[in-house]
Amino acid sequence: MPMSRTGVVYHEDYLKHETGEHPERKERLIATMELLKETGALTKLTCIAPKKATPEQIEYVHDASYVEEVRMRCQSGRGMLDSDTILSQDSYEVALLASGGVIGAVDAVMNDLKSVFALIRPPGHHAEASQGMGFCIFNNVAIAARHAQKQHKLKRILIVDWDVHHGNGTQHIFYDDASVLYFSIHQSPLYPGTGKTDEIGTGDGKGFTVNVPLPGGIGDAGYTYVFNEILIPIALEFHPELILISAGQDAHFADPIGGMNVTAKGFGHLASIVKSIANSTCEGRIVAALEGGYDLTALPYSVLSILNSFGDLGMDIKEPMTAPPALKDEVSSQVREKVKEVKEAQKECWGVL
Repeated sequence: MPMSRTGVVYHEDYLKHETGEHPERKERLIATMELLKETGALTKLTCIAPKKATPEQIEYVHDASYVEEVRMRCQSGRGMLDSDTILSQDSYEVALLASGGVIGAVDAVMNDLKSVFALIRPPGHHAEASQGMGFCIFNNVAIAARHAQKQHKLKRILIVDWDVHHGNGTQHIFYDDASVLYFSIHQSPLYPGTGKTDEIGTGDGKGFTVNVPLPGGIGDAGYTYVFNEILIPIALEFHPELILISAGQDAHFADPIGGMNVTAKGFGHLASIVKSIANSTCEGRIVAALEGGYDLTALPYSVLSILNSFGDLGMDIKEPMTAPPALKDEVSSQVREKVKEVKEAQKECWGVL
């Protein structure tokens, strides 16, 4: 059987980041891997064993003093980075492995694979240069973007963040940088409170941060509309050489933290849209890295749906639970108005708008 052009990064050591009954817990990965095995999807994918990132690689985006602080605090046992973010004795080493997993995924798509989903934890998009927060220790996707620039000499990288929460850390790291286009679609108001429409970057980076904050409950139709109206035209004009996805599936209708009413099938459709952009611009190169997603049934099916789209696995993905009656299958006026607002904020920066 020929090697699949779609890969998955996973390592059992990701389970060693002990968080107890916290929403971001090891059972998220256990349940996801179990579903990939049960459905036979795992046999259709190329499995990639991650290696730990070096402290020097983490310092592509993080202050050395912060990296050392995390190491020392984990060495001394359990603790808290902030009110939401637990550290256990192994968390530093696991966080290195998480960032290393996304780095390895980038190397894989720059060599022989088309797309990779990095099933990693802890997540990363809230992590700032000198501070972990929101369940995140190191900013895995940001580190991988810098690695792609340094190791593979890429000049244009697109980060698509569809986690239900805004990726404040990723935004701030690249806020004045025209080489990385950061696109976030997220629920608002919601933690962490950043990601307003008028946050578009500064200096050389003006226009290279694109935020689409939306009210709860907009569903698959609203997400698809935003991708078609905002992401596709800007991404095609930007013409990335690699696409990274901060793939948080906490916008699913069953998620206990979010409230956006996206379905598992909907995540597969979003993945297919990003794949079409990648096929048009960067030879199909996509790396998705797990961020949020806290329902132990919804998350695995959403990941399966994404991989099904990435790898053309030909699987018929069934929604694992009954969608609420209020699930929207049409684009609301609120979404249309927000899209107009985003276009107005960005029109000086992008000719397509």
